[in-house]
Amino acid sequence: MPVFDFEHGQEDRTEGVCTYTTFLSSEPEAAPDQPILVLDNRKQEWNHHSCGMFLNPVKRTAFAFKEEENTETADILKIDARFVSLLSWLGENHIHVRLSGVNREDGYAVYRIRETAFGGGTKLSAEDGFLQFMIERLLSCSAPEGEEDGEEAEDGDDMKLTSLQSITDFMTCAGRTLPDNIRLWARRNLAVARSHEVSQEERRHAQRALSMMMNIQWKNHYFEAIDPERARRILDEELYGMERVKQRIMETIIQINRTHTLPAYGLLLIGPAGTGKSQIAYAVARILGLPWTTLDMSSINDPEQLTGSPRIYGNAKPGIIMEAFSMAGQSNLVFIINELDKASSGNGNGNPADVLLTLLDNLGFTDNYLECMVPTAGVYPIATANDRDMISAPLLSRFAVIELPDYTFEEKRVIFSDYVLPKVLKRLSLRENECVVTPDGVDAVIEAHRETSGIRDLEQAAEHIAANALYQIEVDHVPSVTVDRALAEKLLH
Repeated sequence: MPVFDFEHGQEDRTEGVCTYTTFLSSEPEAAPDQPILVLDNRKQEWNHHSCGMFLNPVKRTAFAFKEEENTETADILKIDARFVSLLSWLGENHIHVRLSGVNREDGYAVYRIRETAFGGGTKLSAEDGFLQFMIERLLSCSAPEGEEDGEEAEDGDDMKLTSLQSITDFMTCAGRTLPDNIRLWARRNLAVARSHEVSQEERRHAQRALSMMMNIQWKNHYFEAIDPERARRILDEELYGMERVKQRIMETIIQINRTHTLPAYGLLLIGPAGTGKSQIAYAVARILGLPWTTLDMSSINDPEQLTGSPRIYGNAKPGIIMEAFSMAGQSNLVFIINELDKASSGNGNGNPADVLLTLLDNLGFTDNYLECMVPTAGVYPIATANDRDMISAPLLSRFAVIELPDYTFEEKRVIFSDYVLPKVLKRLSLRENECVVTPDGVDAVIEAHRETSGIRDLEQAAEHIAANALYQIEVDHVPSVTVDRALAEKLLH
């Protein structure tokens, strides 16, 4: 068994066979029944909180317990495969830690590791909380491919990897939990960032690219079941009527629950302006529990805005798509693509719609600045459009199309009375009895906007009516205002 000298930071590395086996886990939290590792406790039972140091696991791994004046070692019997590289890093850099664990029949099950001090004078990541940051990141990963065999939590995931040292340590600790192609890409870029044979500009670009990619959590694509009742409740909160549209969305939710993966096709919501397309998109993102980002295709006329610019330019930068991944901090997110029917227009440098095809195919997306293919299987696109005929056939074939009809006269009455007006009154701090619109007043509002689609004009009408009522209450000192047909027609004409 290796012996560690705590005072001088020296270790007698005795050759031997590996003492542990690995087990595969994708549990998002560590607990006594799902530990990070298990230590041998046949020689003695270990304290719930135990301090010490991991020994450098070149061929065998152990933990050296610091107990008063004595040092006792225990072999590691089992390790969650996600944490093998992290424990190796802790051992190689002689980092003092405190374990939290419980004694079981199969060993001392460790479910929390906290840093207590830096040892050996080795320069490590400068940011505080790096160890907790790494543990949280590793718990959010799935089991690495190719592998066999009630305390207050510390939050370390609000930090960002920016320095080369912190990026280097992260890559070492993350090990095979990073996708293979991203791990190899990171090694190449780290070599460029450290090289003195390239220009300072190239080193700066490489370090910037590394910081962006390493701060994205590359999650697995397994989706937990979604509560159908909660999903339906969210749809009812955001959308009145349109039962056929809600049914289609609920069918998608049930499909996700059965397969635990996102559908092969995103959603394309087509309908007149103001019918709630964007509202539905945000509601679906809320149901999925994923971060979302918006691409407004009407403002994108150059593919490079989406794909980024090559690093050969001094002002090179990543594209909007990779910036979205970076802002979300993870690879699973909802892309809400507004005005997809505007995506076919370009400025002569190419067609932005062609870039979308690569994003929608779930085969991976390559940004010109990063020069690395990132996985997109966790991306769920939801697009909106007014005119179906303006969307190219290849783009259209990537979506499940849902057409939203305009609201009927009766539906607009209910939406105005039960949704729009109460929301406006609340925003203006008016009580319901201070601004009352009579049934014939509501009819007058709807009739005034009979030729317009959607409900945006109804929202503007409610704003006008409520503002007039507020004026009368504050200036004319009336207790309340009742808006009948005559007053509604006067205000709106």
